[in-house]
Formats: sequence, C-alpha cells, structure tokens
Amino acid sequence: MNILRKFLPILPLCAALVTGPALARDITDAMGTVTVPDAPKRVVVLTNEGTEALLALGVTPVGAANSWNGDPWWDHISDAMDGAEPVGKESAVNLELIAALEPDLILANKQRHEEIYPQLAAIAPTVVSQRLRGNWKVNFRLYAEALGKTAEGEAAIADYDAAVAALREELGDALKEKVSVIRFLAGQIRIYQLDSFSGVLLKDIGFDRPANQNVEDFAIRTGKESIPDMDGDRIFFFTWDQGDGKGMAAEEDILADPLWQSLSAVEAGKVHRVSDAIWNTAGGILAAKLMIEDLAGIYGVK
Repeated sequence: MNILRKFLPILPLCAALVTGPALARDITDAMGTVTVPDAPKRVVVLTNEGTEALLALGVTPVGAANSWNGDPWWDHISDAMDGAEPVGKESAVNLELIAALEPDLILANKQRHEEIYPQLAAIAPTVVSQRLRGNWKVNFRLYAEALGKTAEGEAAIADYDAAVAALREELGDALKEKVSVIRFLAGQIRIYQLDSFSGVLLKDIGFDRPANQNVEDFAIRTGKESIPDMDGDRIFFFTWDQGDGKGMAAEEDILADPLWQSLSAVEAGKVHRVSDAIWNTAGGILAAKLMIEDLAGIYGVK
C-alpha cells in the first residue's frame, strides 16, 4: 500500500491541529485550570460586565451575551459592538450560535453557566469567573489575563483609580453626605448595600452611607412599607423595567406615596433618577466610568 494513502485519513486532523490556535498559557479560574490560546482572535463573552472588559481592552468580541435591556446592546456600547453577534441573554445563551462562531476563547461565569460548562468547554477553551456582583475588578483582571492583556488591564484599572481619586478630591466635604441607593422593580424595592456594583464605586470614592446600607452585603429586598428605611442625605434611584411598563408603574407609585414624599432627601430636593444600566446592570468598567461622570455632574464638579 502506498504509504501516503495509508495515512491520508488522518492528514486533515493533523492539519487542523497545526493550524488551530496555539494553546500556550494556563489560567486558574472558578472551575480549575484551563489552557488558553496565547493570542486569542475570536472571543465569545457571555456576561454584560465581561463585554465591557473586552471593549476596554481593545477587543471586539465575535459574539456576546445580549445586553439585558438593549436591541441588542446597551446604548453606551452599541457603536463599539459593530460586527459582534448576539448569542442570547446571560441566563439563556444559545450554544449552537456560539459554536457556529468558531471561537478560540469563551469567557463565562460560574453563577450563570456552570451547568453548561461542559458544552462550552467542548466548543473552545472556556475561562469562568466566580461572581457577578461587587468588585468588578476581580473579573476584569481574570479576563485580561485570559486575553494575554494583563498589562493593559492594570493600566485600565489605574486609569479608573485616577478618575476616582480626582473626583474624591473635587467632592471634598460632599463626601460626608450619607447617600442612599434604591432600585424599583415590579413588585419589589431594593435598598443597595456595599457589595453591589454602585456600592463598590461609592465606597471607592469615599461616600458615607446610611447605617442599613453601610454593610458588606448586596441588598435589602423589601416593599413600600420600608420606604422610611430608604432615606439619606441624598438618594439615587434607578428602575428596572422589562419593556412591559410594570417597572415604571412601580416607580410612579412609589414616588407619589406620602411616605416617600416625607423623606428628608425628597423634601430637600436631593433625589436623583439615574440609569439602571450604568449604576447597576451593565456592571463593568465602562459603566463605572460613566457612573463617575454622573456623580461629577450631579455634584457640579465637572
């Protein structure tokens, strides 16, 4: 038998192994250790905060989880996502769409994707972050390492830290205000604490918080009966609405409630409606920078 013909059946596989992405680095993540390409070219990211990390590091993903409220992306990232394919919401990604994109790296999250991790890992090396709340820098550093952009990641964090320090200096005595952060949803109100996206940033800047919010936890889930517990020297609130108007209706109901109207911050005119995406749901470095801009504008220190 011709020796070349004997080995023809395995040649395509050999070629694929030679031309595929070079697996060069081991990353320790929430699932253990994964070997990733030295310089990934086709990245799929399955969380909103992960998408922001990629964009901040100069990488446009080939595919990404849809923004929670967007068509399909948040307004503040839409222009930068040209060419990226939406692959479904964080909690319901489409594995067939992901596979069709032929990624060489997938960035996922244990909270969202632990059950489908075997399928994701069969498609491409998959780096998995642990949590989806609190300090965004933890996931950001992991994603930067996975992309081979650790130095760029540290530079981006240093830039954020510098913006925080500059705002802290400009705010001065305003930091003595106890700022309250509230979210309205259909059928629920949340009083946000320190281990939340907005809570981390406000703590970084140096704001004081009411006693019930100055706690290393995520949020108090409550209703209108707890409106008196939402007061502060200043209140920031945002609303989650899924497009059915129920969230906005809840907001209108609460703002008209006599208990809300009697809060000291309301009476002093120190209540601010801010973006749910920027202050909470997007959850990444780009939103953090926009939140800094919001605070600078509200306090008149732009």
